[in-house]
Amino acid sequence: MLFISGQIPQTPDGHVPTAPEAQCRLVWHNIQAILADAGMDVDNLVKVTTFLADRRFAEVNTQVRNEVLGTHRPALTMIVTGIFDPEWIIEVEAIAVA
Repeated sequence: MLFISGQIPQTPDGHVPTAPEAQCRLVWHNIQAILADAGMDVDNLVKVTTFLADRRFAEVNTQVRNEVLGTHRPALTMIVTGIFDPEWIIEVEAIAVA
């Protein structure tokens, strides 16, 4: 089992994109990189929890997530809540099983 702690929309050099879609894509890029390092891919995900700063980002989050996951459908939870950094609109944690 691989537990992926909350992934944030920030590059290694600290850049946070301003566009919601770019933030969602960056978070999923980070998740895919962690999965690849463990010899896994998105098909190994069994649970994904998404934290959104506002409901208005739900549609773009769903669009990007569905694009990344394709037909794979792990258990999903979305929570609208305050997020640690006001620049972030999204944070995603996940569980994968080999």
